Amino acid sequence: MKHLFLLLTLLSFSLTALAQQKVTGKVKDSSGEPVIGASVVVKGNNTMGTITDFDGNFMLDVPAKSVLVISYIGYVTQEVPTAGKNSLEIVLKEDTKTLDEVVVIGYGTQRKGDVTSSVASVKADNFVKGAVKDVGQLIQGKVAGLAITNPNGDPTGSTQIRLRGTNTIGGANTAPLVLIDGIPGELGTVAPEDVESVDVLKDGSAAAIYGTRGTNGVILITTKQAKGVDINQVEYNGYVSTSLIAKKLDMLNADEFRTLYPDQDHGADTDWIDEISRTPVSHVHNLSLMGGNSKTNYIANLNYASRQGIMKKSDFESFQGRIEVTHRMFDDKLKLKFGLFGKKNQMESTTNGGSFRGWVYGQATRRNPTDPVRNEDGTWNENVSKFEYENPLALLYEAEGNVKKTQLRYNGNIVYNPIKDLTLSAVFSYIRDNMNRGYGETLNHISALRDGLAGWSSVGAYTKMEKLMELTAQYSKEIGAHKFTVLGGYSYNETDFEELWIDNYGFQDDYFGGWHNIGIGSALKDGKANIGSKKTPTNLIGFFGRATYSFKNRYLLMGALRYEGASQLWGTDNAWGLFPSVSVGWRITEEAFMKNQKIFDDLKLRVGYGVTGSQPKNPFLGVAMLKYGSYAFVNGNWIQTIVPASNPNPDLKWEEKKETNIGLDFVSWGGRLSGSIDYYNRDVDGLIYEYGVPTPPNLYNKTMANGGTMRNRGVEVLVTVVPVQNKDFEWSTTGTFSLNSNKLISLSGSIFKSDYDYFNTGTVEYSGQVADSHRVQVGESIGNFYGFKVVDVDSEGHWIYEDRNGELVNYKDFTHAPEDKHVIGNGLPKWYAGWNNTLRYKNFDLNVTMRGAFGFQIINGGRMNYENVKNSRFENRLKSVNDLVFGKHTLSPEVEPEFNSYYVEDGDYWKIDNITLGYSFGQVGKYIKSLRIYGSVLNALTITRYKGIDPEVSTDGLTPGYDTRDRYPSVRSFTFGVNVKF
Repeated sequence: MKHLFLLLTLLSFSLTALAQQKVTGKVKDSSGEPVIGASVVVKGNNTMGTITDFDGNFMLDVPAKSVLVISYIGYVTQEVPTAGKNSLEIVLKEDTKTLDEVVVIGYGTQRKGDVTSSVASVKADNFVKGAVKDVGQLIQGKVAGLAITNPNGDPTGSTQIRLRGTNTIGGANTAPLVLIDGIPGELGTVAPEDVESVDVLKDGSAAAIYGTRGTNGVILITTKQAKGVDINQVEYNGYVSTSLIAKKLDMLNADEFRTLYPDQDHGADTDWIDEISRTPVSHVHNLSLMGGNSKTNYIANLNYASRQGIMKKSDFESFQGRIEVTHRMFDDKLKLKFGLFGKKNQMESTTNGGSFRGWVYGQATRRNPTDPVRNEDGTWNENVSKFEYENPLALLYEAEGNVKKTQLRYNGNIVYNPIKDLTLSAVFSYIRDNMNRGYGETLNHISALRDGLAGWSSVGAYTKMEKLMELTAQYSKEIGAHKFTVLGGYSYNETDFEELWIDNYGFQDDYFGGWHNIGIGSALKDGKANIGSKKTPTNLIGFFGRATYSFKNRYLLMGALRYEGASQLWGTDNAWGLFPSVSVGWRITEEAFMKNQKIFDDLKLRVGYGVTGSQPKNPFLGVAMLKYGSYAFVNGNWIQTIVPASNPNPDLKWEEKKETNIGLDFVSWGGRLSGSIDYYNRDVDGLIYEYGVPTPPNLYNKTMANGGTMRNRGVEVLVTVVPVQNKDFEWSTTGTFSLNSNKLISLSGSIFKSDYDYFNTGTVEYSGQVADSHRVQVGESIGNFYGFKVVDVDSEGHWIYEDRNGELVNYKDFTHAPEDKHVIGNGLPKWYAGWNNTLRYKNFDLNVTMRGAFGFQIINGGRMNYENVKNSRFENRLKSVNDLVFGKHTLSPEVEPEFNSYYVEDGDYWKIDNITLGYSFGQVGKYIKSLRIYGSVLNALTITRYKGIDPEVSTDGLTPGYDTRDRYPSVRSFTFGVNVKF
């Protein structure tokens, strides 16, 4: 028996050896060059494989009659049988899928290789992972030229977006147009977990097809769709997260405050920030169901989000659902799609009409740390004799309210192909938003104790309706080397906004009054309550067309035209505007003289020019209007008079943005290196501005008119590299860079002239005082800070200023005249950068997203309020109050608080924004098709010299760069999540 076992063992080894074969081979590209690092694995056995060396060679022991799978990024994967072969020579063909990738453009899609304008596309695999608030955060740092800012950590807040600088000083549009599956919306409309891709139309030639709506660029959000023949899939995405304050102001503690201000010691030891904050827990759940066949399919998506803020009583809850059904009939010539979307948001209120009251945080920072939270009798510790000095806990718990918003979106799409090359399409949508809010303050609130507004309460509601109808016809044809499309369409967009509100006070108690029974307050009976309502209808009508042409996939052309009318310009001679665009492309690598070069797989030059417009914010500004004015005593009665509200101006028209874009797209190294470079010039003519005019002959002293010009110029660079790629490990890295230069060329036009070449806007607050903060001036950039410039301190700690003549003046001799102010900084970053990395090792994946902003300044509101030694209000101070100013002397207690250049700091920062580590299990059991778990950190690390809590401050409007002391602090979030498909 022993001998038989030995014989069988030897036979087994012999058969195994016979079943193995040694295979050698060489992998080359179509030009004969070796492909280095190509993956060679046995089909059905991913553990048996190798990669090619520097000469493209490989050697592998494989089972007999195996099939080898050879793959490399940028090339078509090949399967090669080994039966009867010991030596192989494989030639990989270039994979043109990068060029064939479909990107969404206005009213359709286009092959990426045919795009002639500046368009960026981000797919779901490249989204920022973790506890993101809206779609804006998904693509943060991913698109060159698109500045996305998270100015605070409020869970109810949204991201701010600015594309290629500031383009208006008085027009209606400041942010890009957001379209969700072609329907207008906002970044927070759709759940981030329900998004499949985001495409950004950046330049004028791409966005002009949308006319006025696209003047600041277009963000096209595509939601997840049911795809395939036989569909039956359920997908769940969920996560739980918590967060902490990323950085706190370093305020004096109780002992330090007692030492500095011994006469203000009230005996307690209170950390006011700790008292109003908490450890929050948020969770989000997203469920998608897809089903159907090639004729009829559907997708249903449900999303629930419960987000807690780091501050107490800052909660946000959202529930939304979307269902979309697609049906094909008449041999697939007719496609019908119907979608229904519903959403309900609710947030807790500690302020009228909003969520968390930033004033609470400001009070917590300024509050004396030796103050107790409550008095010995249990009442809140308050000092009603001190102006703007309030107990932050009382502000939270003696106020109550909420804001509820609902949205319903109905949309339908009909696509008909009567003949092969003709597509007729109709899109219809109806959107209805409703908001109901209520807020009330108790009789123990500071507003009642100090201000005499017993039980101040407010209620309000609005309804917004939006209708959209767009009809298009597109004819596409390919004749030999010629390929063209022609599109024509009509668009009608109507909105109607209605709002009402009432404020009241004078309630006898907290039980029967307040915002739930607002009519019983005595202020209403005394005529001191505020009641109001308004209605704002608008409509926008457009006729548009576009044509594209391609010859041999080498010479590319696109032209578009939109003729559009807006109700805001009703009554003028210019209610309609014409917005043309044209762009050309040259795929240089398709030329004969490029065939033998080895550097570029694809190289395309793009040049585009487009005109878009922006109408006024408010309606009827071109006609004479009346309003109620002062009261007059007539026939024994006081009646309110009617007075002029505006002058007629039939010449009022659209602002026109004229943009030229030159771009270069490239693909190299077998697709492992790709990117784009863009240069643009935007000139905005006819800026809408309110000019002072004489009365008489005018009835009103101001007229809204077109006048000035503004310019934005910039460079954008995006580069993607795959440095390492094999069967076990892959690293993909993308870098973005954008540079923008803004300049106001003039404020005056040919008819209307500005009295000055500047205007002031925005304010800052310090120690109960207010000062102008920004100046918009001809020849300068938008975002300039304007204030007093200090350059030194004397031996007594007094400021030394630079006056209007450049001379140095001591604090005691300085008059603080407005003429002595200077430009002391600018709040808009000059350039942005991003670096995104995706690494995969076997089943592990790691994503690291980094971004930064540079070349800008910040007004540090915390330091401006809490670094001044003079403390007549006896509020808390930063520990830096004892620092030497300019390294010389502490600030003198004689120096009054003010806004000057010492509190303006460089804001440059670099953030490790997101780190996500995941593990994919693949198929688990019979029913789970895939399973992935992950953990992530959002806002992981900020590298900066800025002394405030976070250099990522608001960049919105004409007053960017102010870090107010009442700002909701930024947070660092930690998330654990799971993705599973059934």
